[in-house]
Amino acid sequence: MDYAIEVQNLNKTFGALHAVRDISFTVSRGEVLGFLGPNGAGKSTTMKMIAGFLEPSDGRVAVCGFDVSQFPLEVKKRIGYLPEGAPSYGEMTTLAFLRFIAEVRGVPASEREQRIMDSIRMINLESVIDQRIETLSKGFKRRVGLAQAILHDPEVLILDEPTDGLDPNQKHEVRLLINKMAQNKAIIISTHILEEVDALCSRAVIIAKGQVMFDGTPAELQSRSRVHNAVSISLNTTDDAGVVEQICNTLQALDCVHSLEQQTTENGVTRLLILPLNGVSIIQPISEQVHSHDWPVGEIRIEAGRLDDVFRSITTGGDVVQSEVLS
Repeated sequence: MDYAIEVQNLNKTFGALHAVRDISFTVSRGEVLGFLGPNGAGKSTTMKMIAGFLEPSDGRVAVCGFDVSQFPLEVKKRIGYLPEGAPSYGEMTTLAFLRFIAEVRGVPASEREQRIMDSIRMINLESVIDQRIETLSKGFKRRVGLAQAILHDPEVLILDEPTDGLDPNQKHEVRLLINKMAQNKAIIISTHILEEVDALCSRAVIIAKGQVMFDGTPAELQSRSRVHNAVSISLNTTDDAGVVEQICNTLQALDCVHSLEQQTTENGVTRLLILPLNGVSIIQPISEQVHSHDWPVGEIRIEAGRLDDVFRSITTGGDVVQSEVLS
């Protein structure tokens, strides 16, 4: 397969610190890869090596078929890079900075102004085009950084925390833009916001201590949650403990149920979390029990899985898991 990004046995050391350890993965066109990990895991270091801003200690990176070490300029032509912090020239206005980037990027003079205005509209920067970058808010500085990354319409986008500092509306706009661009680009997004994995990514790679700990789809990641496919029930009964006990005993007797957790809320509503055996779907047999016994159920829902729990498990000592193991 003709991959847009190929990372093979990548290593990076800084003296005694082994920051990146034998990392390998690929990204195809049309794919959005969520690159996750705790602080200090090696995410930014890996992304800098892919973008050609940091030389690997060992291993190989190719972008659109070009080896990053052998053809750095060819690679940079094809990459849009939003680094951590998005450094820029604070004394420049937004418009002047984007014109400077367009020239440096070699955008043809006949197309330059149109490309600049297109990126300004896509990122909604019209209100600050004549404002000096040093006077902008953190969110607007981040958006200027994103505008310069997409200015030359690159084949590959490498975005380090693209929604950092943005308000909820701005995050939504950026997510829509990334989803739209993903149709014909290969995109890597580093993020600490786990909800963005669901909102943006077709695949996720989790690293910890410089190593790949997980490589698979968001659905595969959720399936590792303890509560994946669990069923949550709210019972509209406040006084009759015997009814609650009967319901719990009936549900726990089902062959597909592993265990059941019970909680009584402040207003007396009883909540049950029914955990499945081996992650199987249990909504149908539970729904059948609810209807056949006419239990006083106020709400019933399926739990998709809690990504924050899975993330903590994987990054604090879980086994290395590759996508082929999960499929």
